[in-house]
Amino acid sequence: MTVRVLIADDQDLIRTGLAMILDAQADIEVVGQAGDGREAVAEARRLRPDVCLFDIRMPRLDGLEATRILAGPDVVDPMAVVVITTFDTDQHVHDALRLGARGFLLKDAGPDLLVQAVHAAARGDALIAPSVAVRLLEAFADASTPADPRQPLDPLTEREEEVILTVAQGLTNAEIADRLHISMSTTKTHLANLMSKLGARNRVEIAMWAYETGRVPAR
Repeated sequence: MTVRVLIADDQDLIRTGLAMILDAQADIEVVGQAGDGREAVAEARRLRPDVCLFDIRMPRLDGLEATRILAGPDVVDPMAVVVITTFDTDQHVHDALRLGARGFLLKDAGPDLLVQAVHAAARGDALIAPSVAVRLLEAFADASTPADPRQPLDPLTEREEEVILTVAQGLTNAEIADRLHISMSTTKTHLANLMSKLGARNRVEIAMWAYETGRVPAR
């Protein structure tokens, strides 16, 4: 099955580079491009791609608002959005994840991680670049106002606590299974249970909850 991707970035060179990387994959096709957020929303609604790859900072409508419109909590049929930007100069990354982004990458993440993120989003999964997870942790650690996250009605098991830490580190299902010496099916079961207990729609929201509750120690 070919994964259909829409790319939105206000820089022609970035869009061209991303398209070349993705179109070089046998199972990925770039079906559209947009130079600003408003055009990105219109094209996403017209093309219904499997994955939208959005920059955060764009003219007319930024990537955060575009993400909210297409993938926000109130959207009945949310699209898969992966945000790709320069985290060092953008402090709104956590907003993108809260607004429904299914993954987050830095623009210097490299071709392999970009392809992994697109495939993960197309599967209904999510990928946070490990370096981004670290930066998110630092952002939460530096926040002046402590978070007051929701608590699950059913306490997490010891194994679920272990799984949630690996998710917060940006590990894939295969990496989690290898780290914890469990099968892939068991890994998926734990993730499904975590999403149910936390009311999370995907592993990005699981990771955010882990940061907010202080489960990942500050570095």
